[in-house]
This record gives sequence, C-alpha cells and structure tokens, in this order.
Amino acid sequence: MQIVKIYLVSVVVFFAIDLVWLGVIAKNLYQKYLGYLMRNPVNWAAAIIFYLIFVAGMVFFVIHPALEKGSFSYAILVGALFGFITYATYDLTNLATVRDWPLFITVVDLIWGTTLGALTSGIAFFVVHTFLSQ
Repeated sequence: MQIVKIYLVSVVVFFAIDLVWLGVIAKNLYQKYLGYLMRNPVNWAAAIIFYLIFVAGMVFFVIHPALEKGSFSYAILVGALFGFITYATYDLTNLATVRDWPLFITVVDLIWGTTLGALTSGIAFFVVHTFLSQ
C-alpha cells in the first residue's frame, strides 16, 4: 500500500510541475521550434501513458529507494540523473534520426528533464517522508 501512496503523490507532483513548464514557461517554445512536427490535437492517451510509465520508473528507481535510505539528497541527485538519462534518450535519438531536429530543443529538454527529475523526486520524497511515513 505504501508504494501506491508514493506513486500517487509522485504523479500529482510530476503533473503539476510539468504542466507549469508546458503551459506557462515553455508555452510557445515547442511550437516555435517543432511546430512543423507537432500533432494537432495532441494524442492525450499516448501522453498520459508516457507520464504514468515515467513516474513509475521514478518511483521504482529513485523515490522508493531514497525513502528506504531516508536520504533527501539521494532523491534529488538520482532523480536528476534519471531525468537526464530519460530525456537524453528521447532528445538525442531525435537529434540523430529526425531531419531538422533543433539542437537548441535538445539542450533545453536535457536541462528540463534533469530539473524535472530532481524536483519531482525531491518534492515527492519530502511529502511522503514528512506526511505519509508510518
């Protein structure tokens, strides 16, 4: 049951942070650089499935181990590494295989993935450790 709580907290944290990024901070960024590739409307089913799988990976590889260790710094550092590696997989593959994929987007996404991983892991760790631990 504890893992379900960790997952639910992490999903909420991840969605909140990424929605601020996509809806406010980088609202026009992807349209400007990738508009020629963007789907309209967005395939929401695929997007939601990605988010749920991504967060499951963060819980399994980062947040749950950090809670077992009782280490906030582990959550932040390994969360950042997880975010970097996962976003690098996507962006560097696109840079290698998609014609006219912008290097700028790759760099921005690597920074964002690293930040998102660290923030989500750190905040989820804090919430679960502080309010939901037994």
